[in-house]
Amino acid sequence: MGIEEENRLIKERVDKLNVLKVMGINPYPYSFGRSHHAADILKKYDCLKPEEKSDEKVSVAGRVMQLRNMGKASFLHLQDQSGKIQLYIRKDDVGEELYGLMKKMDMGDMMGAEGTVFKTKTGETSVYVKRFDLLAKSLRPLPEKYHGLQDKEIRYRKRYLDTIMNPEVKAVFMTRARIIKAVREFLDSKGFMEVQTPILQPIYGGGSARPFVTRINAWDMTMYLRIAYELHLKRLIVGGFEKVYDLSYCFRNEGSDKTHNPEFTMMEIQWAYADYNDAMKLFEDLWEHVAMNVLGTTRIKYQGKEIDVKAPWKRMTMSQALAELAGIEVDGLDDTQLKDLLSGYSIDYDGEFSKGLAIMLLFEALCEEKLVQPTHIMDHPKESCPLAKPHRDNPALIERDEPYVNGWEVGNIYSELTDPILQRSLLEEQARLLRGGAEEAHPMDEDYVQALEYGLPPNAGIGIGLDRMIMILTDSESIRDVILFPTMKFTDQEQSPEEQARQADDGLKKALR
Repeated sequence: MGIEEENRLIKERVDKLNVLKVMGINPYPYSFGRSHHAADILKKYDCLKPEEKSDEKVSVAGRVMQLRNMGKASFLHLQDQSGKIQLYIRKDDVGEELYGLMKKMDMGDMMGAEGTVFKTKTGETSVYVKRFDLLAKSLRPLPEKYHGLQDKEIRYRKRYLDTIMNPEVKAVFMTRARIIKAVREFLDSKGFMEVQTPILQPIYGGGSARPFVTRINAWDMTMYLRIAYELHLKRLIVGGFEKVYDLSYCFRNEGSDKTHNPEFTMMEIQWAYADYNDAMKLFEDLWEHVAMNVLGTTRIKYQGKEIDVKAPWKRMTMSQALAELAGIEVDGLDDTQLKDLLSGYSIDYDGEFSKGLAIMLLFEALCEEKLVQPTHIMDHPKESCPLAKPHRDNPALIERDEPYVNGWEVGNIYSELTDPILQRSLLEEQARLLRGGAEEAHPMDEDYVQALEYGLPPNAGIGIGLDRMIMILTDSESIRDVILFPTMKFTDQEQSPEEQARQADDGLKKALR
């Protein structure tokens, strides 16, 4: 639809709005007493036979998605959160004055209706309307019925239109809500307590990421949006809490792709007196519980692949994964051989060379995408994280696990480092790397180290990227498909959001003049 055509339609709708006001009709009333959702009526009265009527009075409300005016009778499809239902309105039943309001109705208007339920000759459950009210006059036309709203950029920027025109999108977000509810129910049933950690932090930490920087003007103080919850949750374990989790938003000042968005939903768990073996079992039990609770099965279809998240999951060390999936025995290789491998596979290596980081790069390049079925990748090189405990059997490794599903890392699990002296040393080394230009290195957090010096009991930590879990459980191709309002950018060829908003208002302003 061109801008001129859209402006013409807006002008027509504004003219109707003004007529309604002259008629003494409030086109934006304060409330409406709805008794049923569309889906409830369709389910309850599915047993009616064609042309059979019910005596029960119902009231429904929603958006007009289809409108056929046949002179003395009209058929409408009304869409609410649960779905669509047909309305049948006869002039003789509602009266000439009220029926005249139908001439001022348009697709997209919000309305409420009262009546009784019946089935048409063709077997469609419908509401036989006795009275109706306009609940909101729509001034902008909806996208064309048959073309719908397909452009993904527009869909993400105008999610309200996306969920109006594409009911399957709305269903994804309703499933998302059920998934998050099931996650909380599972952890609560295991004795975990949900807590809230600060979003604004004077020192960021707990992950390898660039932060967003902001400022508190009143204190003239630089702050960071959190990149993880870990360090604050472990402070709580020091303080005497034993099972805690935070499920909310984290922010990482990085790019956006199929599985990354700068603002995302993450959950982290801290569990006193447990280690990474206990945490791996909890993690896979959580996935199984959520899948069964929300989908009724652990067998999931994702983009044509069948994935079974039923526990227990396969477990491999990183070295075993390289041997099994890439045919590379890394344990006996020296630095020169590892550098040759990196070069042979065209894998870039930045910064100071270490055997552990080389092994990680080989694993990421050669193994990750092959981990389609749920798999724990355990026992990472010690260089991979400064917050995990040294491996009890091999000082070159740490007790860290990354669970994989569909070739994606979907979590992060540690036996948490509790030695304050070693922790101080590792964070000081990270701070040195940060000063040297390693943007994702961890800053030094003196208060966190001091907390450890009071004594942190053995504990396990779990981080879960909930958006990726939701993508898999809803068969969604992109992380933007499971975030209601994903972070968007505009290119040099596009107008700024401010300019887009200004131009979008032009048609309405012209119509109102």
